[in-house]
Amino acid sequence: MSQSRSALYLRLEPFLLPVLNLGLALLVSGLIIFSIGENPLKALQVIFQGSFGSGEGLGYTLFYSTNYIFTGLAVAVAYHAGLFNIGCEGQAYVGGLGVSFVGLYLGGLPAWCVIILGILAGALFGAAWAYVPAWLQARKGSHIVITTIMFNFIGSALMTWLLVVVLIKPGQQAPESREFSNHAFLPSLKGLFSYAGINLGQSPLNLALLISLTAAVAIWFLLWRTRFGYQLRVAGTSPAAARYAGISPENFMLKAMLLSGALAGCLGLNELMGSQHRLTLDFPAGAGFIGIAVALMGRNNPIGICFSALLFGALVQGGGELAFEMPHISHALVIVIQGLVILFCGALDQLLKKPLRRIFTTTV
Repeated sequence: MSQSRSALYLRLEPFLLPVLNLGLALLVSGLIIFSIGENPLKALQVIFQGSFGSGEGLGYTLFYSTNYIFTGLAVAVAYHAGLFNIGCEGQAYVGGLGVSFVGLYLGGLPAWCVIILGILAGALFGAAWAYVPAWLQARKGSHIVITTIMFNFIGSALMTWLLVVVLIKPGQQAPESREFSNHAFLPSLKGLFSYAGINLGQSPLNLALLISLTAAVAIWFLLWRTRFGYQLRVAGTSPAAARYAGISPENFMLKAMLLSGALAGCLGLNELMGSQHRLTLDFPAGAGFIGIAVALMGRNNPIGICFSALLFGALVQGGGELAFEMPHISHALVIVIQGLVILFCGALDQLLKKPLRRIFTTTV
């Protein structure tokens, strides 16, 4: 093994593995599409055109990507502390409750103030929902995976009760609240994109995209350019070494999960203040779980997570166009394609690692 080839492999692996995993997922998806008598290349073209071929499609792609940036960052922060946060769905749900309280009861304040309070409320409610599982893990030894899964169900039940009994708009049967004040509407990005000649059409793309990108930059700086981030990563990588250095892994478990829950809780900004303008049932729509695959494919790096979130946003938007343009490809098959991408880029993300290493390190 030459030292130069080994160094080249180490530099390229974080980029090559996700690309190859994605290619493998698309290859298997293409074989499935071919088996039902459809053209896989045409299907891929429809997905791409539906996601990026028009301003409106791009707007929807970026809108969905915003949700996945928030939840992907949430999973990544917990991961670097040695935790596997499966509870982003519930944390996003409860964070949306905090956002909704601001929109429903504080909407009379100036718009800039309502937006700031919405961000703080979403982060605070999401962090609070993540704190209890974190405390149980750090102080009582309960497994974070089990407790966060349980809290997803508890959060769902809580929100169902609130929307059906407490917050439902008077005189209606649909489980949703009344509309927020106009001051609680996040500004649209249509005007900003119009300067680049892009017409976003009816897409709900809004300021939450810029907030999510700002959060990604802030998390990158926090994890890799601050003492806190270094201590958090040490605590997650080697608790024994952390204790020897005077770092409490338990304390950093709590801090990481608070930050993780806060990030997941901000999903409500995009869905509620930016699009629906009311609290609705099941508004996260699985974004908390997709965030796990987004973080894994992005190698738990905020920059990689942004690109990974864009891919999954394109799959959601392009998948809808695919089911419309090619009727023989049902919505269920579109979900299968999305699942294959999650499988190969998430659960099987190390599948090609050894073959790739062998290619680069075998002496010619």
